[in-house]
Amino acid sequence: MYDFSELEAFVSVVRTGSLTASTRELNQAKSTLSRKIRQLEAAVGQPLLLRQSRRIVPNEAGRVFYRYSSDILELAARGREALDELKETVSGQLHLRCHEAFVRGWFAGVVQSFLDEFEGVRVTVSTQQAVPVELENGVCVWLGEVGETLLRQEILGALTQGLFGSPRYFEDHGVPRSPGDLEQHRWVDMLGTAEQGLTLQHPRLGSYPVATPVRSFTVDQFVVQGDAIACGRGLGLMPHWLAERRLAAHPDDFRLCLPEWRGPVLPVTLLYPHGNLPRRIRAFIDHLRTAVPLAWLGSALVATTVPESGTHHTDT
Repeated sequence: MYDFSELEAFVSVVRTGSLTASTRELNQAKSTLSRKIRQLEAAVGQPLLLRQSRRIVPNEAGRVFYRYSSDILELAARGREALDELKETVSGQLHLRCHEAFVRGWFAGVVQSFLDEFEGVRVTVSTQQAVPVELENGVCVWLGEVGETLLRQEILGALTQGLFGSPRYFEDHGVPRSPGDLEQHRWVDMLGTAEQGLTLQHPRLGSYPVATPVRSFTVDQFVVQGDAIACGRGLGLMPHWLAERRLAAHPDDFRLCLPEWRGPVLPVTLLYPHGNLPRRIRAFIDHLRTAVPLAWLGSALVATTVPESGTHHTDT
């Protein structure tokens, strides 16, 4: 019988083509991986790997043995999963993916409270700036439209959006009094939203397509966008919920303008695989559902109270 750790080392090196990359993947020293590869080659009675230029590649025997090694490790993993399902406790590896807007605050708290309840689970958290193509051993929380995907989708709620600027910006450039004024202002754009066409909504006046504003720059993270707006680089469209959380810590960073006009509603979606899910994934999904903020529960909910430029205003 082959040593499983030796098979894991061999499969990783074939997949990455590098001992250095495999040391990061397996969290083992390069000397340890080299020793395991030598021991495996001794056990099978022939070399399995070749060094070509800067890559390590399998020889003919290595290519054949790689397929069987992968199958052995996959079967072993499935066996462990099956045994875990028989346990009363929730355990195993859980890979959680989350849109960058939620990772720092709310989602981190959800993960910590889950780990406090289920100490046997090993968790990895990854920040997502694109919808994942597939998910293995975990779920993804996404903000915005998902688009086409083979993953199962569950809407957790929605975030309304408002227009924000800093007090310094309003002092220097004035406060827009209508959506038509926005094309005269600089814009801090989130992922090129303005380029795709920006339409604002009013509860009585309906929709208003806004001409593309003169942008200061485009960013791909809400945290960076908030920093840019607070610095006075321009106006920006942000979720009310995220703005409220920032203003709770930094009340003077920015203020709401055109309070009755709102941008597109952003759905918050839970993504996970179809079919039977391991106990740990089902447990995390159940835990997540109980932790959804009230402000997300439907786009028709009243937007969060934020101070308007020059006054304190409650958006209703």
